[in-house]
Amino acid sequence: MRNCIRPDARSIPMVVPYAGGILSGQGMLVGAFFGVAASDAAQNASVDCETRGEFELIKEPALAISQGARVFWDNTNRRITTTATGNFQVGLCTAAALAADATVRVMLARVPASGA
Repeated sequence: MRNCIRPDARSIPMVVPYAGGILSGQGMLVGAFFGVAASDAAQNASVDCETRGEFELIKEPALAISQGARVFWDNTNRRITTTATGNFQVGLCTAAALAADATVRVMLARVPASGA
C-alpha cells in the first residue's frame, strides 16, 4: 500500500504541551491523544510517544486503585486518577495499587465510558 504511514501506529510523534517539558516515561495529553514519552523533551518539541501497551505511571496520592478499574488522566496534575469528571480516560489498571503506592500499572486502552 502506498498510503500506509505507520502499519503498527503504536508510537507517534507528539508536541509537548507542558511548560518545563516532559521526562521519558511520563504521560502526556495532546488533544484526544494520550501517550507515554519515549525520551525527555522540552515544551513545544516533538517526542515519540507510545500510545499502546502497559506502563507504570504516577497516580493520585493516597488513592487505592483496584485491578480492572478504569483510569483517567488528570492533565492539570499530570497523573492517573479514577475520577472521570474533567479527566481523560486512558485505560485500565492491570495490577492493584495501594493508597501508599506512588504509581499504578496501566494498560493504555480507549474504552467506552459507558462500559458497553
